[in-house]
Amino acid sequence: MDSCQAVEKEIDKVIQKFSGIQSHSTRVLDDTIKYIEQLKSSIEEAPEDGEVTPGQIGLWRDAMNKTKEKLQRLTTEHRDLHGTVSKVGKSIDRNLIADFTATSRIDLFESEKNIKLLDNIIAQHFHRQGMDDIAETLIKESGLAQEQITPEPYAELHRIWEAIQNHNLGPALEWATRFSAELEAKQSALEFKLHRLAFIQILNGGVQSQTEAIHYARLNFSKFVNRFEKEIQTLMGTLIYLPMGIDNSPYKFLMAPEMWIEAADTFLKDSCNLLGIIKDSPLSVIVNAGGTALPALLSLKQVMQSRQVTSIWSGRDELPIEIDLDPEHRYHSIFACPILRQQSTEENPPMKLTCGHVISRDALNKLSNGSVMNNTYRLKCPYCPSEMNPNDAKLIYF
Repeated sequence: MDSCQAVEKEIDKVIQKFSGIQSHSTRVLDDTIKYIEQLKSSIEEAPEDGEVTPGQIGLWRDAMNKTKEKLQRLTTEHRDLHGTVSKVGKSIDRNLIADFTATSRIDLFESEKNIKLLDNIIAQHFHRQGMDDIAETLIKESGLAQEQITPEPYAELHRIWEAIQNHNLGPALEWATRFSAELEAKQSALEFKLHRLAFIQILNGGVQSQTEAIHYARLNFSKFVNRFEKEIQTLMGTLIYLPMGIDNSPYKFLMAPEMWIEAADTFLKDSCNLLGIIKDSPLSVIVNAGGTALPALLSLKQVMQSRQVTSIWSGRDELPIEIDLDPEHRYHSIFACPILRQQSTEENPPMKLTCGHVISRDALNKLSNGSVMNNTYRLKCPYCPSEMNPNDAKLIYF
């Protein structure tokens, strides 16, 4: 983000300078044209067979000198602008790194298995976005078997989500009606929000749509009275302001574009939750997580190269540092030992102490070594004053 802001700052300087030069150039050219027109009028007033007077010669010479001076000034300003533009390129080279190979594993996609996995996840992404023709072409050209691509209902959900964004509620209302019982069991507000938008759409027709709106409310809002009584009362209050327009009423917030964005996001979230599929495709998750981690990885790589310890990176299957991603990129309850800073494995599982704190088995063994009191191993918790026998620690599962 800081790198983009640094480049944007240089671009703003170019735009500001260009605007100044453009304004000054227009003013200079207008003055020069006006001066030459005065010279032309003075010459035209003289007799056709008369000689050019010394005054006219002086006026001509003065016009030439002033025009030359102004053009030289414009040339100088234009040359300075090139210098400012070149600083933008230097700022891009300095702040934005184009070569990211230093942070990648070159050998990762040398195996046929990994290449197939990559093709699979890309094809799956295209299917999820409703781009079936592109996905089929990729499957055909990459040699993937059709049965390797697990079909998901996400493509249908994505098309419905786009329809809501385009203020087309038909597909969403049909889907919500089909899964009405399941949505009700999960206490979802999706179906009500869709009917609320449909009600507002009817009200956009003005006073003549009042009867239709009341009929729609009686038909569709009765099942939501217990959960959304106040919201329904608010919707009914809009009928009073139909003659003057809802935009001029206390209920104008119901006409805001944010209502549609909220409904679209609610649909995508609740529908994915209902069908047991993830909201984002694995490919988009990987790209977003990689983009978040990339600045830290680039900084780390530069430090490792300067200290000539790059083997630490290439010789291991995990990163040499912990990357703190946003909560939206955390999907698994993987335990990391707060003592050794290592993720738990089957060989090194998490262990719960009697005081309730959890550490890894390796950390438990390291802390308990040499801690003998009255011929009994004693362990002091690293996070509280409790003391216990290491054998009382319990293996836990997440």
